[in-house]
Amino acid sequence: MLIRRPQPGDCAGIQPSEITDEQVYLDRRNLLRAALAMGVAGLGTAWPAGAVSGGAPLNAKRNPAFHVSDPPNSYDDITTYNNYYEFGTDKSSPAANSDRFKPTPWTVTVSGAAERTGKFALEDLLKPHALEERVYRMRCVEAWSLVIPWVGVPLGEVLKTFKPTANAKYVAFKTVLRPSEMPGQTVNVLQWPYVEGLRIDEAMNPLALLAVGLYGKTLPNQNGAPLRLVTPWKYGFKGIKSIVEIHFTEKQPPTSWNISAPDEYGFYANVNPHVDHPRWSQARERKIGSGLFASKVPTLMFNGYEQEVAGLYRGMDLAKNF
Repeated sequence: MLIRRPQPGDCAGIQPSEITDEQVYLDRRNLLRAALAMGVAGLGTAWPAGAVSGGAPLNAKRNPAFHVSDPPNSYDDITTYNNYYEFGTDKSSPAANSDRFKPTPWTVTVSGAAERTGKFALEDLLKPHALEERVYRMRCVEAWSLVIPWVGVPLGEVLKTFKPTANAKYVAFKTVLRPSEMPGQTVNVLQWPYVEGLRIDEAMNPLALLAVGLYGKTLPNQNGAPLRLVTPWKYGFKGIKSIVEIHFTEKQPPTSWNISAPDEYGFYANVNPHVDHPRWSQARERKIGSGLFASKVPTLMFNGYEQEVAGLYRGMDLAKNF
């Protein structure tokens, strides 16, 4: 359960006053379609590709069951300090290099061990699920933590609509391959396109989220527009972005960082503060934005979500199954 070097999961975060608490529109499908197609409502602007201030408003009701006591990070933190190697390996590269990326229109192909498969427009993939806002505590590989208000729909509820069969033991995800829009894909730092996977019971856990926004707005390009995975009990690299394929499979799927460095990146990526990274301790962390000299706090097992997810790994050696 070690994460041993940086990879493409977001490491950054909003002021409490920036979190909106609005009711879900009655016509869920038309709302999402309008947001994805039109950009900022009422301003007549196009999709704000790569812009820090970008994103169309999303009317999502806050779910009080998913919250943390710590205040959210700033919006600037989460949109200017990112790991998204498709746009470059520096933390500032995604915000700087993602302006050419076009997140609309968007389709997702669903395949494998399920009764309902095919290619779906994003708004059809997500309906009839109402958008909700959840505030999650996340963690980066280099012992930094962050708090983010995500907007999305429960992953498990979406997957159930495809009626996975008994052979669906895992769910695999794939990122879009567009080197003309994603300059990092022209460099062999990883094997492209980026791939990720979860065990089916992990994917069905209520914490797992398919996110389409953050801070009440559609996702900026550098944060994984228009659709990404959020698994708050795992390190950042279980957060695949710009998803174009979902595949139900009986075999454990390959994952990009395990392919790249199998001795450093395992399949599970659970947070275990009792197992040190080869180059630093995972026992303590500090919040992003607090400064290099801020006091560190103890890292929590499963990133603080032990009560919700520990049962998924009962009987497993989390030092070996990293």
